[in-house]
Amino acid sequence: MKISWSCILLALLPLDTALAASVDGSNPFDARSFLFIALLLIGAKICSLIEKIGQPSIMGELLLGLLLGNLPLLGIEFFEAAKTDPNIQFFAELGVVILLFQIGLESHIGDMIKVGPRALLVALIGVNVPFVLGAFVAGPLLMPGLASHVYLMIGGALTATSVAIAASLFRDMKMLDSLEARIILGAAVFDDVLALIAFSIVMALGTVGGISGGEIGQIFAESFLFLFGAVFVGHYAAAPIGRGLSKINSGVGMKFGLAVTFCLTFAYLAHRAGLSPIIGAFAAGLVLDKVHFRFFHDPEIVNDLKACVRDETGPVKANILNVVEQHAEKHVEDLMNPLYHFFTPLFFVLTGMSVRLDTLFDSQTLLTALVLTAVAVVGKLVSGLGAGRADKMIVGLGMVPRGEVGLVFAMTGFTAGILPDQVFSVIVLMVILTTLMTPPLLAIMLRKHAR
Repeated sequence: MKISWSCILLALLPLDTALAASVDGSNPFDARSFLFIALLLIGAKICSLIEKIGQPSIMGELLLGLLLGNLPLLGIEFFEAAKTDPNIQFFAELGVVILLFQIGLESHIGDMIKVGPRALLVALIGVNVPFVLGAFVAGPLLMPGLASHVYLMIGGALTATSVAIAASLFRDMKMLDSLEARIILGAAVFDDVLALIAFSIVMALGTVGGISGGEIGQIFAESFLFLFGAVFVGHYAAAPIGRGLSKINSGVGMKFGLAVTFCLTFAYLAHRAGLSPIIGAFAAGLVLDKVHFRFFHDPEIVNDLKACVRDETGPVKANILNVVEQHAEKHVEDLMNPLYHFFTPLFFVLTGMSVRLDTLFDSQTLLTALVLTAVAVVGKLVSGLGAGRADKMIVGLGMVPRGEVGLVFAMTGFTAGILPDQVFSVIVLMVILTTLMTPPLLAIMLRKHAR
């Protein structure tokens, strides 16, 4: 017997009402968050079936969000509350922080330093070209008659890059150690700093009318001081901290706690420095290495394995002892996988839910957004010219998605009263289109490159 999705949703409505009724008015927590998270998570896992046709799992998660976010067009409002649920928004933000932390764990400082000059050049091109095209070419031509600071805001929104999209694809396809991935990750860090400076200048011009050279220098200094200071201090502090904590408890629980503490602390410090928390999480993963966890092991498992070799000799004993040694130095990224599989899909589903298909019904807004999207894509593709001997198209395409960074820029400008409604809608559509188009195109390019 077949059961339609509409029947399932209707069946859930009484449960939704009961959960809402159970909330104490004095308590801001809404028990519906449990239901929403459960449905979004299992839906994301079901949508991983898209991998069977050669597409990355995050594409299925984005499409799921696109579907759920536009159910109101069919008269179904059930998931609308999930879009603004603060608990889900926090979990989604934590998911992208965990993702970038794992990306950092699987990267190496030495490799990042080697591509540093090329990554910086990619970032410089990828920030300046889109800004000039958006502020002085596309903005005035597409939407004439607006104030100059509005055009500057359009250019500032085009400078953003969301590293989470490309990084997740490289990770899923086991290509994080490729030259292209290292350049994109490095460029995204520099891009975040440069885009922050550009956006701060534009916001100051639009709200207070100006910003001093000293204030620009302060933003620049604080950003780079955090990045290099965090990597340097964290690299040398991790080992003694790990050694000290292992004397309290040398089990995997303490190892896991140390890793999560580094991740969240660096994310917070990045936010205080004016950067995206995901940059701090990436830096935390970058400074940690398995040598920092060599003091930790699970005594029960190690003792059980050693007991197995008491009566063994030769190759069998050697193999089991090798397993013991590998477990003792098991890298923390394996322990982070459950968090990744729980939180990170929520980020991509929520990103897809922000897409409003009804905005496509206004032909003028849609046409303007498509042209601005083309400008946004070209502005980032040319950044690949600074990638040296790496595949320039892959590097440029990896810098295209604006993701959550672009949405934050647009929302900040809108709430500050700088962006008119139509301009805000156009920028949001550009962000959505660049975010949705990148995964399938980049996946195709990576498969060709791997052959």
